[in-house]
Amino acid sequence: MITLNQVTLHRGTKTILDQANITINPGEHVGVVGRNGTGKSTLFALLDKRLHEDEGLCQIPSHWRLSQVAQDMPETTMSATHFVIEGDLTLMKARSEVTSAVDSGDGERMGTAYAALYDAGEADAEARAQTLILGLGFQNSELTKPVNSFSGGWRMRLQLARALICPTDLLLLDEPTNHLDLDALVWLESWLSKYTGTMLVISHDRDFLEAVTQVTVHLERGKLTRYGGSYGFFEKQRAEKLSLEQNAYQKQQEKIAHLQKFIARFKAKASKAKQAQSRVKALGRMEMLAPLLVDAEFTFKFDEPKHLPNPMLTLHKGTLGYSDDSPILNEVEFSVLAGQRIGILGANGQGKSTLVKTIAKSIAPLSGELTEGRGLRIGYFAQQEMDLLDANANPLEHFIRMVKDVVSRGALTGQSTREQDIKNYLGQFQFGGDKLTQQVGTMSGGEKARLVLSMIVWQQPNLLLLDEPTNHLDLVTREALSMALNEFEGTVLLVSHDRALLREVCDEFWLVHNARVAPFDGDLEDYQRHLIDIARRVKAPTDNATQTKSKPRKENKPTQSIEKLNERISLLEKERNEILFAIDNTTDYGQLAQHNEQLIEIEKKLNQLEDEWLLLNS
Repeated sequence: MITLNQVTLHRGTKTILDQANITINPGEHVGVVGRNGTGKSTLFALLDKRLHEDEGLCQIPSHWRLSQVAQDMPETTMSATHFVIEGDLTLMKARSEVTSAVDSGDGERMGTAYAALYDAGEADAEARAQTLILGLGFQNSELTKPVNSFSGGWRMRLQLARALICPTDLLLLDEPTNHLDLDALVWLESWLSKYTGTMLVISHDRDFLEAVTQVTVHLERGKLTRYGGSYGFFEKQRAEKLSLEQNAYQKQQEKIAHLQKFIARFKAKASKAKQAQSRVKALGRMEMLAPLLVDAEFTFKFDEPKHLPNPMLTLHKGTLGYSDDSPILNEVEFSVLAGQRIGILGANGQGKSTLVKTIAKSIAPLSGELTEGRGLRIGYFAQQEMDLLDANANPLEHFIRMVKDVVSRGALTGQSTREQDIKNYLGQFQFGGDKLTQQVGTMSGGEKARLVLSMIVWQQPNLLLLDEPTNHLDLVTREALSMALNEFEGTVLLVSHDRALLREVCDEFWLVHNARVAPFDGDLEDYQRHLIDIARRVKAPTDNATQTKSKPRKENKPTQSIEKLNERISLLEKERNEILFAIDNTTDYGQLAQHNEQLIEIEKKLNQLEDEWLLLNS
């Protein structure tokens, strides 16, 4: 098979392939499509080894015989028939070996050489060549005419015949129909349909591609996308995608209107204004990236909820935990309203997951009254859910078990339970082909997370409880989750260490601290300052009492000084601000993607340094 793995290819200053991936199986007939100038012919030059990848790996079986149409205009007095015969390189090699064997006088070598010549098709070489020539529109009287007596277009037809006569495993055809009339085109379609090797065709003739290909590869913005069908299938999928982009644009406009209403509603409240501005800025970046995100390999959405009870649920005088002897949260009072987007903040061990588990009914309140709105449908993503997946079962088996459970509880809301429809649905989450029947135990954390997400989305929840949903997700899937959550019309409660996700999704926060749950009037920057202030207050008495003494270093604390940490944090914050400025001032999608990756790396480093800072100051 042909495999491109993370291949990058440059031509001068232009990037033709940018970490591109594709697999083409033996015997597949593939149409290569894309706008002019995207690099389709350059891709062929990579496959025939005229060019070499700058990064990544392009693999083609070493024993494969390759043929393609030469682009030069032949200037020779050789007859048309003999010119085409010479395109059969296997035959030409066998003829050359016969000549060498005869010259050597070695009888055994001559016997082997003549046998190989016969196997190479010497006996019917002329007939094969003339069949191709006549099929491509020449007359019988032209079979013996010299090549240079024909016009340019007819010489290119001879070049095509010369490429087709050679026995090959891989055939590369770059615009083969350019010089053909309809009769020759129909004949060529018939011939290529019977070709048993692997074939890649570049053509702008949709009917031709429809007739001779069964797979389509789309080259756009340096990426190769495989579609499991002929050009008509690709056309339909592409049209649907463009329609979705238009719908996405409309949704973006609706989202802007929603944000404007949000700002207007809370502009008089200083505590809410910061949160509004923080989310507007975060979503502004996403809207700049929207065309890039639409082109991402993985996108999904939550269906619009059928019902939105209001309030969704309330808890009165709740005591939460796992034992009456040692409750984790006390005197918990809240109402969750339709459409709220709440981020749950708090240090590890303070009770965030306990709160979410109680709302999800994984555990019951130790005391108090939890009341659900009529028609409440909860979608719960928990880290431990991934651990509970059956390692020996595949995605399809997991999904069918979930569907049976939903049906048994009478919670179905009209989704199809047909196995084929389930397979199609899972394909949207990149569980198609072999992935559909792959054991979950052999999958990555990101794949398991996608499987859990797919099961949540299918159940059409109106309240999403997400406890650290991004732990195993890559950048593309995180962005897809953020987009899906922002388009979700229901209610969201989110626990996450991913500050970008919290900024993009949430417009209010709850703080879980000192066994209490309370609204937090501020944004994430305020929360970070809040944590540092707490650390300083805890540290102050100790410092005053021991400022003249040498304090032994506590075990497991960072060895570097606070001054050094402050310096590194300042540098990273400066770098982050520079990248944010660059994001705000560019519309180059490639640059935006690169800046986004840099920003995530900086945020990770800042998280680590801030944790060290807190540890040093505790």
